Amino acid sequence: MDRHAWDDRYRDREWLWTTDANRFVVQETAGLTPGRALDLAAGEGRNAVWLAKQGWEVTAVDFSGVALGRASDLAAREGVTITTVEADLREYTPVVGAFDLVLLSYLHLPPVFFRDVLARASDSLAPGGTLVIIGHDLSNIEQGYGGPQSPEVLYTPDSLVTDLGDLEIVKAEKVDRPYEAEEGTFTAIDALVVARKS
Repeated sequence: MDRHAWDDRYRDREWLWTTDANRFVVQETAGLTPGRALDLAAGEGRNAVWLAKQGWEVTAVDFSGVALGRASDLAAREGVTITTVEADLREYTPVVGAFDLVLLSYLHLPPVFFRDVLARASDSLAPGGTLVIIGHDLSNIEQGYGGPQSPEVLYTPDSLVTDLGDLEIVKAEKVDRPYEAEEGTFTAIDALVVARKS
């Protein structure tokens, strides 16, 4: 799906996603000392704004200008400031060694692009910096609910670890996430990886 399709998708609803931060982002970053954070595929900014409220200096990157406009509005509403960058992550290169935290939340791309994004994300970490990846697990297609239905763009904790090179792996696991839909409550299965640059 291209940026124009995502712009239209965001325009179609007041909020495409909730304005609350992802539970795993909160869980894995709450104990970190705030510094500079990079939120890749930030969407409407729910995680970026939460991080800013915890004292992080946040740069939020997404290719949807509509989503980033909402992220800026949400930040203003919550009394914080974030920096937004409209860019396609297949081409965006963050500053090497500049960030204490890099977040990849539900970014799903074909492997040839995703591996490049991961490599650049890893390179942008400062020494001691933390990378948090959360997204739909491959098993979610048959055993979970929602999310992309193309196996090509999904991953597992093990496949993510393989692509992270020499980063220290802090956590790599499947996690269940309750999903509220009109038909009821379902369970989605996500892949969660936390890594650190030594």
